[in-house]
Amino acid sequence: MRKAILSAVLLFSFSCLFSQDDMEQLSKKADSLMKNRTGVPYGNNPATGKYYDIRGFKMYAEVYGTGAPVLIIHGNGGSISNFIRNIPYFEKKYKVIIADSRAQGKSYDTKNDSLSYEMMADDYAALLDAMKIDSANVIGWSDGGINGLLLAMRHPEKVKMLAITGANLWPDTNAVFQEVWDMVMPEYNSLKGKTNMNPMEKQGWKMLRLLCEQPNIKPAELSKVKCPTLVIGGDHDVIKEEHTMLIYKSIPRAYLWILPASGHSTPVIYSEDFNKNIDNFFQKPYRVIKGAARFL
Repeated sequence: MRKAILSAVLLFSFSCLFSQDDMEQLSKKADSLMKNRTGVPYGNNPATGKYYDIRGFKMYAEVYGTGAPVLIIHGNGGSISNFIRNIPYFEKKYKVIIADSRAQGKSYDTKNDSLSYEMMADDYAALLDAMKIDSANVIGWSDGGINGLLLAMRHPEKVKMLAITGANLWPDTNAVFQEVWDMVMPEYNSLKGKTNMNPMEKQGWKMLRLLCEQPNIKPAELSKVKCPTLVIGGDHDVIKEEHTMLIYKSIPRAYLWILPASGHSTPVIYSEDFNKNIDNFFQKPYRVIKGAARFL
């Protein structure tokens, strides 16, 4: 549960969860952190943006740079623009592929109200196929981390190396802190019983159902993730540290990176370290560390 309650997008989508003073402080902080200093209209760039007919809907994607492909996946209710602090770094070395997930950002939704992480993982595999890209390194934040895990599980040939931050395997207080759960559930319960929703409420309900009902991944299933994986979390994330550790321990070839004094928004708050460490991870083969090597 990851969630982009802390992201710029959901600060506004779920403003009902916070007091007015909290909202003003969070909004100012988000505006400062997400300020676009490049002048490139990430998420709305006619020069590189394109729609792809993917599995029954139109998926909006942008491509930046050249080199080995890197697919970046945003979180719940987010969009391409959430990575304005990361795209400029990676496009210098890589071909950055970044899209708005199904029913989010500029990616047109179908009339079907259902939405799942499995659907989105399959969407990203189809997007790579449409771009004629056999495989890519993948970065996923929050829900994007869940999508990255499922992409590696369901389409292992598509993922060379995987870096995820703020992901979870199931939606309850074994994975997420109680105080975070208590922020979300009143709105979920309110919309759950509503029969006549307006379009904004329908969209909010779709995102809340992802937040509160999914994913449902068993730790043993992570053995299907065969690619080298960097599991990231903040030591004060919305995801419990022990849950992030469980994900790390359940993936055969994984590293763990817990950022100190960090919450959920590791790609934003610690963007410089985040970019460099993931780049370094992508550049080197996975190293098995055991025996005497543990002393180095």
